Amino acid sequence: MKVSTHRAGSRIVATSVLALLVTLANGHERPLAAQQTAGPSADAAPAVTFTRDVAPILQENCQVCHQPGAIGPMSLMTYDDVRRYARRISRIVEARDMPPYQYDADVGIQKLKEDWRMSDEQIQTIIQWVAAGSPEGDPADMPPPIDWPDPAEFRLAERFGPPDVIIRSDPYDVPAIGQDRWWRPVVPTGITGDRCIMAIETKPSVEGRAVAHHANSSFRVDGESAGRLSEYALGKVGEIVPEGACRKAPANSEVVFDIHYWPNGVDLVDDQVEVGIWLHPEEYEGTYDQTLTLYFLQGGRGYDIPPHGTLMTQGFHTFDTPVRIDSWQPHGHTRLVAMSVEILRKNGRKEMVSMVSNWSALWHHSHLYDDDVAPLLEVGDQLILTGWYDNTENNRYNPDPDQWVGIGDRTADEMSHAWIAVTHLDEQGMERIKAERAARLVSERPGG
Repeated sequence: MKVSTHRAGSRIVATSVLALLVTLANGHERPLAAQQTAGPSADAAPAVTFTRDVAPILQENCQVCHQPGAIGPMSLMTYDDVRRYARRISRIVEARDMPPYQYDADVGIQKLKEDWRMSDEQIQTIIQWVAAGSPEGDPADMPPPIDWPDPAEFRLAERFGPPDVIIRSDPYDVPAIGQDRWWRPVVPTGITGDRCIMAIETKPSVEGRAVAHHANSSFRVDGESAGRLSEYALGKVGEIVPEGACRKAPANSEVVFDIHYWPNGVDLVDDQVEVGIWLHPEEYEGTYDQTLTLYFLQGGRGYDIPPHGTLMTQGFHTFDTPVRIDSWQPHGHTRLVAMSVEILRKNGRKEMVSMVSNWSALWHHSHLYDDDVAPLLEVGDQLILTGWYDNTENNRYNPDPDQWVGIGDRTADEMSHAWIAVTHLDEQGMERIKAERAARLVSERPGG
């Protein structure tokens, strides 16, 4: 995806705690200016320059977080800014630690919507630029600066306009120091008729992003549960429902919040979390229902990871109707290091769908599968979720490898589940999707 206001804006997370953890994880490095030798001679035309080649890549992938006042621990807005940290940038880009989108590039489905990963070509450009001595190039080649959006605004508004409905949690005071806290207010939606949701974004306050560990929300009607609305965790932007599906917002409903605050040195008064909902027109019904559900890994309901130990846990899920998997979002805390999702077909064949082998609790992503490749499961197929945990000193995010770690809701505990959005089909719907995909494959062939 090329530069767009939406993509850039979707990444802003003004979170002091994340900036601290990212800095600790990546380590510190002496400025390059004090280390490097002289670059190429003035009369040699460098193959790669900052102004012509590197600056556009940084605008597309990095500056939204690495600018004054944003999450990034350093600014990458100017040549002098970038040259100072060039070697570190080259190292973490090559390792695919940045941009922060944990999704293996060589395993499973690769066609994703809202994909933050740099291309191989972009990565090689940065590596070559640093290896050549980080030349600046002609200032006239520098692209114009981007007018970055306000981090206090809804990011998806750049695509869909202002939300049709904004639901705010009741205010809550978060102390600077203390134990984990949970806030579960109930707020009416004001929606008077059943509607289908187009997109959802949960947005903590700018200051609250430093302490909002997660913020989940569900619908309730007449005191009874009426489905999941959304899920938020550190780094996540929002959820987009595929065309033709309907995640229902019930009439006369309430939203039940489940907000986990993590005191982290920020004293907040009357903090609120907002959920923005974009609705389809009233006449839109959607062919099939979509649900967002927390799918457990069975071992995640009770386990202990010993000090300096590791763990693997799995979960197995089947469905009563044919389904399409629209998105997959792993969830864990600081000891989770990898998670995968596979399909065991009823004929015994196993397929790898997605793998994250460099998990970080600093960034939660709802990986949205492209419409042409979103996994389809028949009745009898089985979804296999696997999680790997590392409680040793080899895990760079592990706060204390000497501790026993068990399942629990606190930040110091662990979790073992995945959030998965599923469109529930019937046999006719399944066959229609298969036929549409086959027709597209034929049309894309030469002479098709």
